[in-house]
Amino acid sequence: MAEKLLIILVNTDPRNGEELGAPFFQATVAAAMEYEVEVVCTATAGQLMRKGVAEKLFVKEGSPKSVYDFIKDAHEAGVVFNCCSPNLDLFDMSEDDLIPECSGVVGGAYLIEQVMEDDETRVLTY
Repeated sequence: MAEKLLIILVNTDPRNGEELGAPFFQATVAAAMEYEVEVVCTATAGQLMRKGVAEKLFVKEGSPKSVYDFIKDAHEAGVVFNCCSPNLDLFDMSEDDLIPECSGVVGGAYLIEQVMEDDETRVLTY
């Protein structure tokens, strides 16, 4: 049985708030089930790791809970968040611009290695 869930947010667009709830909610549930869970934000979704972005986004209009609240809930449950390194250049960010819940920056080789070489990891992409 797999011990780790790797969630890759690559096609999830922060401009579409309704797309943002499921990955963070499922990450939280998997962590509560005591799986090791990592979320890597890349491409347009990498903006979610920038301070100030997720606080302004909502899954449903009128909801009091922001996307950042979902990220904080997941982090508190044990989910590890990482930003893909090309996002720093793409969005003119530095590591200082990343939210406190973001553990760091990973590259493409890291993702490929996790997917191809770690038999204990299952992958979901959004």
